[in-house]
Amino acid sequence: MPNQEVIELRSRIIGALLHSVRDQARMSPEECAAVLGITPATLAAYEEGSKPISLPELELLTRFLDVPLNAIRTTETVADIQANKKLPDPKLYLMLRHRIVGARLHQLRSEANRTQQDLAEMLEYPVETIVAYEFGKRPISVAELEVVCRALNVPLSYFLDKDSDIGKWHLLQDQFKLFKELPANVREFVLKPINQSYLELAMKLASMPAGALRAIAEGILEITF
Repeated sequence: MPNQEVIELRSRIIGALLHSVRDQARMSPEECAAVLGITPATLAAYEEGSKPISLPELELLTRFLDVPLNAIRTTETVADIQANKKLPDPKLYLMLRHRIVGARLHQLRSEANRTQQDLAEMLEYPVETIVAYEFGKRPISVAELEVVCRALNVPLSYFLDKDSDIGKWHLLQDQFKLFKELPANVREFVLKPINQSYLELAMKLASMPAGALRAIAEGILEITF
């Protein structure tokens, strides 16, 4: 395929992706155009692919939309991206999650040697409501869970979804936030593929018992002195 055709095709794909992420971010063409100092008509041309967008413009706009640059430069089609972001059936997902939260509530209460009556008094509800919560027949609110967690000295994360794609997505966001808070030189070290072996070694050392680490340290000292 001639380069000009490649450029035109890529411009259309980038434009479609740009429109998709802007729409998902609920930002109007006028707002995005103002960020770039261009007219809404020019932004529309970018999104249609009839006018190619520059890299600096794309960098500025993706920062405004709070999405990574690669979300626009990907070779996936819009349909592929939408398929990857497809949410589960809400009825089935919520039914299952309410049951899991209820089961964890029951487990937490039992481990704390608390009765359903104790929780009922804590939340100022009838016992029947607590029973409904624990069987997942009635959803317990976040505010109520916070009260229970505070009383039983556990974090709210005890109840968070850690298994489904939704739970993994939220976990990844939390991990990324922690990663951003690391010193810049540490982030740069972690991101270099050449340093992966050092990171793997550090992970292995971190999982070893203190006695084994002490033996390794003593062995290194014998070699160096």
